[in-house]
Amino acid sequence: MTVRLAIIYYSTYGTNHQMANTAAEAARAAGAEVRVLKVPETAPQAAIDSQDAWKAQQERSADVPEATPADMEWANAYLFSAPTRFGGAASQVRAFIDTLGGLWGEGKLANKGFSAMTSAQNPNGGQETTLQTLYVTAQHWGSIIVAPGYTDKAIFASGGNPYGASVTANGQPLSEEDKATIRHQAKRLVEISAKLAQ
Repeated sequence: MTVRLAIIYYSTYGTNHQMANTAAEAARAAGAEVRVLKVPETAPQAAIDSQDAWKAQQERSADVPEATPADMEWANAYLFSAPTRFGGAASQVRAFIDTLGGLWGEGKLANKGFSAMTSAQNPNGGQETTLQTLYVTAQHWGSIIVAPGYTDKAIFASGGNPYGASVTANGQPLSEEDKATIRHQAKRLVEISAKLAQ
């Protein structure tokens, strides 16, 4: 069975958008059908307009479809990418997750591969707890967590986080080490999800 992967992201300044696109390329190369989807913005437009970098990212991603519960039902694997906010996923991601109660109640989020990625301004800015709390959500859904673990040398080169790709966001393009980690994580998610979908 083909893996149908929904890559769900939120990106204020562009890091998680880059991460989602890098993962999508790798997942497609591994044979998955992929939808790259942003969660709906919940911040006031006035707040976005007050920061040039935030507004620029909104414009860059204007053509990216917004994630819906229908996308979650369509997918048989999930990859979430969210910036860290005070040790957890950005509120926009949590707001989207809160729309999924109906699907959860019907068991339509269960038995699907789930992996997560994140970024923060500094290496110890809550990246691990962001990933772990997203995995707690996946456990509530009955999804199957597919973390990268230490299954490839790329994990060590980019900081050694076994829970998922975690990038130090500095306004620069992703490093080759970060891209390698993301590619490995996406490929592993597709491989394991293909087995789950049989």
